[in-house]
Amino acid sequence: MPRDPRFDILFQPLKIGPVTAPNRFWQVPHCTGMGFALPATLAAMRGVKAEGGWGVVNTEYCSIHPSSDDTPAPYASLWDEGDIANMAAMAEAVHAHGALAGVELWHGGWRAGNILSREAPLGPESMLAETVPWQSQRMDRQDIRALRDWHRAAALRAKAADFDVVYVYAAHTYLLTQFLDPSTNPRADEYGGSFAARSRLIRELVEETREVVGDRCAVAIRIEVTDEDGSGGEERARVLADLAPLVDVFDVTIPDYGTEMGPSRFVKEAALEGHIAHVRAATGKPVVAVGRFTSPETMLSQVRRGILDFIGAARPSIADPFLPAKIREGRFEDIRECIGCNICYAHDGLGAPIRCTQNPTMGEEWRRGWHPERVPALKRSDDPVLIVGAGPAGLEAALTLGRRGATVMLAEASEEPGGRVNREARLPGLSEWARVRDWRLSQLRQMANVSLYPASPMSAEDVLATEAPHVMVATGSLWRADGRGRSHPRPVPTFADPRTITPDRLLEGERPANGPVVIFDDEGYHIGAGLADLLAGEEHEVTYVTPFGTVADWTGYTVEQARLQARLIERGVRIVTSHIVTALAPSAAHLSCAYSARECRVPCGAFVPVTSREPQDSLWQALKDRGLATLTRIGDARAPGLIAHAVHDGHRFAREFLTPEAQAVRRERVILGG
Repeated sequence: MPRDPRFDILFQPLKIGPVTAPNRFWQVPHCTGMGFALPATLAAMRGVKAEGGWGVVNTEYCSIHPSSDDTPAPYASLWDEGDIANMAAMAEAVHAHGALAGVELWHGGWRAGNILSREAPLGPESMLAETVPWQSQRMDRQDIRALRDWHRAAALRAKAADFDVVYVYAAHTYLLTQFLDPSTNPRADEYGGSFAARSRLIRELVEETREVVGDRCAVAIRIEVTDEDGSGGEERARVLADLAPLVDVFDVTIPDYGTEMGPSRFVKEAALEGHIAHVRAATGKPVVAVGRFTSPETMLSQVRRGILDFIGAARPSIADPFLPAKIREGRFEDIRECIGCNICYAHDGLGAPIRCTQNPTMGEEWRRGWHPERVPALKRSDDPVLIVGAGPAGLEAALTLGRRGATVMLAEASEEPGGRVNREARLPGLSEWARVRDWRLSQLRQMANVSLYPASPMSAEDVLATEAPHVMVATGSLWRADGRGRSHPRPVPTFADPRTITPDRLLEGERPANGPVVIFDDEGYHIGAGLADLLAGEEHEVTYVTPFGTVADWTGYTVEQARLQARLIERGVRIVTSHIVTALAPSAAHLSCAYSARECRVPCGAFVPVTSREPQDSLWQALKDRGLATLTRIGDARAPGLIAHAVHDGHRFAREFLTPEAQAVRRERVILGG
């Protein structure tokens, strides 16, 4: 389909200093969970984005010196000659597709605990370093001079590694922000006090970066438009204007990371516009900002109205590395839209390479050789494949096998495909999660070799009657009613009570007849808190109990925890943390403190255990030893997990189907003497 000419502006080149961006799609610096330890993994992933049409592809935060060490979080580095070689691999992979490569030079200040390097953290003041019980060194003039030398040297290394864009990083509460913000800079010398003095260090680094790389590299700055408390907008606008003659691109954001990186549960597309719309007029220079942009119309509007010159993206470029190419080719329906679940960010926080619910190939480009748009054709595709279950694993497996050329029959017991996605997307704020289902269904409709059969429950005899020699069982999992989970490895006898309602039943529309409703969240991700939000919003009296110290503890990794807890407080939910539901009694639930074992009771008219799930694998069990050529269980039927796990599992087994060589996995690590 030809591209609508209205979108031509998104593909116009734009000169930024001494280089020219080929289009208006800018993958902003974002964490990867790869860092300096996995340079080949990193280069392959960034290279795929460039192949997909992102005109500028940046690194994650890149440390300039051992005094900026964010261990255990993975980060890039430009400390020495070895780093130049590793970072050059990324630049080369990006350049291979005609894109510009950018690097974000970073010093963490007291936000870096320097656990690996054992250097003292640095800062404008001696303050507790983040997440550790030790403090930073108060920087004197000699320390500041050393910092400037380190930054200059790192900029030169970036140039040697063949980067085209070099960032000065003055955002996200790292060192330069600590100097700039009055709440963190109490100094009375030439680097503290007035706004001009607090911004002095930033200006010096911008000037020196331009001096050493400006002949060949564009100089960018990542900076917030207000102070941490939301004030200071006018002063910040003045510093942006003052820096404009030295800066080629302004990458602007706000201090509220929960909005900038906001999950779709709370934050929708283009959320920063009202905060940053003035920057282009204030600076007269190209501006980039993020907004979890997934709609081509929204992107076009941002550029046509002069809000942005470049569409900044992290998560949308992860969900679909080929988003720009699909817009260029007029294939809007093929865009794999980000759902805003923040599973990518969560895995970086866990110290592992990022992954994506929508894009199962993310992080697997080098390790498994996966590509988001290409799969190897089957060497023989005559025999049909039957997939039982059209949840996230089944849909992804059908799509991937269909692309490989297989004849696929996809049977779904219910009338509506989607499985658990249908249920979880009914929770407050999670409607965008339905994109996992909708995108795959839209792709399957284009495939003549894939047939979907809804309202088709399958017994073992039904499966055998199809005469399909290859069967994948993707029948999902259901929440247990018996309480088995982290706190109770065996069933709790008193949970076998008419008051007990599983999360699946609630999400299918059943409601408790009596209250209060006690929700026991032993899992710690989003379901328990989401159900509390749902029921409280329907005016049920709700008590939320968890053995963790906070509501939905694991959602701290997905930038949802604080807002989820605030939401439940606003809804009037009674929150009982650090407690375990040990038994049900008439009209009450017995609780035990997770630390002291001290017992108490809470009123209970209905009980929802969110503890663990039971794989629905009885069909797989029944089909064993029945003469099938291949029989596989995938997704939650194999091992209940995140939706991202189910999608990845479906993709993996479809790629590996009848292809033993596809099972190879490379490991990237140091081998002594190698």
